[in-house]
Amino acid sequence: DVQLQASGGGLVQAGGSLRLSCVASGFTFDDYAIAWFRQAPGKEREGVSCIENSNGNTYYADSVKGRFTISGDNAKKMVYLEMSRLRPEDTAVYYCAAEWRGIHVGQDHPDWGSPDRYDYWGQGTQVTISS
Repeated sequence: DVQLQASGGGLVQAGGSLRLSCVASGFTFDDYAIAWFRQAPGKEREGVSCIENSNGNTYYADSVKGRFTISGDNAKKMVYLEMSRLRPEDTAVYYCAAEWRGIHVGQDHPDWGSPDRYDYWGQGTQVTISS
């Protein structure tokens, strides 16, 4: 069975840091891109960051560039999201998701932020930033 499990959320003060983890199982990890999305109450799900497992290429939403870092460990089938200088507007449920890249594996991924592209989703982890 395919599984994605996100963890690491919590409550921190503005300016603080958190590290989210996503562990995957049940699929060929290197053929996929793994992304982090977030969804705040009353808002649409938005792409935060993505990593192409085949070559390590990374992508970020403008709102998190310079503050968040995505990384992966293909041997462990893990993807991490290091979040620093957190702001109250980062409060959301964070999800990891996997997209099979198929013939596009290793290619540039300009549409990484579209939730519809993703095949599998984790259960989400709550991140709350207090002001």
